[in-house]
Amino acid sequence: MAGLLSLATLPVAVAVSRWRGYDMIDAAAAIPVAALCGSLAIWLSRRSRRRLQRAVLSTSRGRIARLGRVLGLAGLLIAVTAALAVGVSLVLESVAD
Repeated sequence: MAGLLSLATLPVAVAVSRWRGYDMIDAAAAIPVAALCGSLAIWLSRRSRRRLQRAVLSTSRGRIARLGRVLGLAGLLIAVTAALAVGVSLVLESVAD
């Protein structure tokens, strides 16, 4: 769930900023939320995989943990990319003035 939330945070923030008439840079407030959710998803998947290794019965929950890790990593990478894009945009705006 945290992995899906990390992936959905930034597109929803951009859509809300366009719908409400705000500037695109205002959607940057959602970057820390996406990074936090991505990190949380990675941590939860590691914790789940450790618990599954100790379990006596084998289950298919390892796939769910792996999917959570992939989604969390994707959300974290998107948040880092968005932070870099905002940083470059702010630097270019300050140089242009």
